[in-house]
Amino acid sequence: MPRVKKQQQEVKKKRRKKTSPIQIVKGMKDILPPEQLLWDYVLENSRKLCKDFGFGRIETPILERTELFQRGVGDNTDIVEKEMFSFETQGKDKLSMRPEGTAGLARAYIENGMSRWSQPVKLYYEGPMFRYEKPQAGRYRQFHQFGFEIFGDDDAAIDAQVIYLAWKIFQKLGIKDINIQINSIGCVECRSAYKKLLRDYYEMKINKLCMDCKRRLDSNPLRLLDCKEEKCMQVATSAPQIIDHLCVPCHDHFKNVLEFLDEIEITYVLNSRLVRGLDYYSRTVFEVWENNSEGGQSSLGGGGRYDGLVEMLGGEETPAVGFSFGVERVAESLLRKGIQLNHSVKKEVFLVQLGDKARKKILRLFDKLIDSNITAGESLGRGSIKSQLRMANKFNSRFALIIGQKEALDDTVIIRDMESGMQEVVVMDSVVKEVKKRLKG
Repeated sequence: MPRVKKQQQEVKKKRRKKTSPIQIVKGMKDILPPEQLLWDYVLENSRKLCKDFGFGRIETPILERTELFQRGVGDNTDIVEKEMFSFETQGKDKLSMRPEGTAGLARAYIENGMSRWSQPVKLYYEGPMFRYEKPQAGRYRQFHQFGFEIFGDDDAAIDAQVIYLAWKIFQKLGIKDINIQINSIGCVECRSAYKKLLRDYYEMKINKLCMDCKRRLDSNPLRLLDCKEEKCMQVATSAPQIIDHLCVPCHDHFKNVLEFLDEIEITYVLNSRLVRGLDYYSRTVFEVWENNSEGGQSSLGGGGRYDGLVEMLGGEETPAVGFSFGVERVAESLLRKGIQLNHSVKKEVFLVQLGDKARKKILRLFDKLIDSNITAGESLGRGSIKSQLRMANKFNSRFALIIGQKEALDDTVIIRDMESGMQEVVVMDSVVKEVKKRLKG
C-alpha cells in the first residue's frame, strides 16, 4: 500500500512540474497588433505611391537556388560569404532563403519572358528577407523589405524617377528630414581601371587596415571604401575618388541624373565613399539618409542601377534600376518621431446578447451583417448587457442590436440608438434591411 501511494505522489509531482516555455529563435521578432498598425501605415502608403507611379506588384518565392545569389549578389560579398541561410535538400538541390529581393526579381523577369513585355517593366515587392548576422537594434535575422525596380530603360531620367519615388514615400510617411547620398561607381570598363588604382593606394596603407579589408583588397577593393572601422574610414578619406575616373558615357549619365534631381529640387549629397555592398551595381548608387536628433545620420534604404544583372543571370542585356528599404527601420524611425496613428476601430453596429439561445441567434445575425458589408462587433462571452453596451461605446457603434431571452424566443431584435438611447423592436428577418436604412439616414 505505501508503495502504491508513493507512485501516485510521484505521478502528481510530474504533473505539477512546469514545462519550460519555448522561446523565439535568436534574431527573430514577433510583430504584435499595435506594431502592425504602424506597418500597415508604412506599407499602404508605399503601395499607393508605387501604383500611382505605374508599378505592378510581384511576389517571388522566399526560397531560391543558392547559385542565384552567388552569381547575382557576388561570391565575395558579406551576404554570400557569411550571411545566407543555405541548405541542401534530400534531392541534393542547394537552396537559400532570400537575403535580398533584386536578384529574385531579375530571375523572374528572365523566366517569365518579361523582356517581351512593353518596356520599361515597373515592379514593386514586399516581404521577409533572411540574413545570418549579429542581431542589433533595428536589425534582425528575419527582416522585411519594400522595394521597387524598373527593367528595360537606361535613361538617366529613370534613375531620377526611382530616387524621386523613394523621396516621395518618406515625405508621405512624415519622415521629412532626409537627404540623398549619391555616387556613381561607373561601368565594368572604367571601374576596372579604378580598382587597380584603388589597390595600389591601399597596398601602401595595408598595415592600417582591419582584417576584413586586408582580405577584400584583392577580391573586392571597392568595399574598402565602405568599411565602418574607424581606422579604415580614416584611410578612405584620402583614397582616389571614382568620380574622377569615369568614362565619358558614365560621366555624362551621372551628370544627367544630378541635373534631373536639381530640376525636381531633391536634396542630395555627393558621397565618393558610397559603393553599396552588392556586386551587381553599376553607375548610379544612392542611399536615403535620415538626420537624427543627436546630429548623426542613419540609412533608411538604398538602391541604384544594375545594368549587368539580368545578363549575368542568363537573360538578354537589360538595363535596370531599383530601391528598397527595411520596414523595421522605417517603423522605428516613425516611433522615435512620435507619429500618432488612430488606434480606434469603428464598428457600425454592436451585437449584445443574454443567454445561450440569444448567443446562437447572434452568430447567425453577425454572418448576415458581414455579408451585407456592415461592420459589426460582438462579445460572445457571458458579460452583462451593461458591460457589452460599454464595449459598443468603445467601438463608436451607432447602433446596438440586443437579443435577450424573450427576443430569442420571439425571433425579434431590439435596435438601440447609442447616441439618443431610443430603442425599437423589429423582427429578425427585417433587421439587416432596417439597419442599412438607419445607417444611410
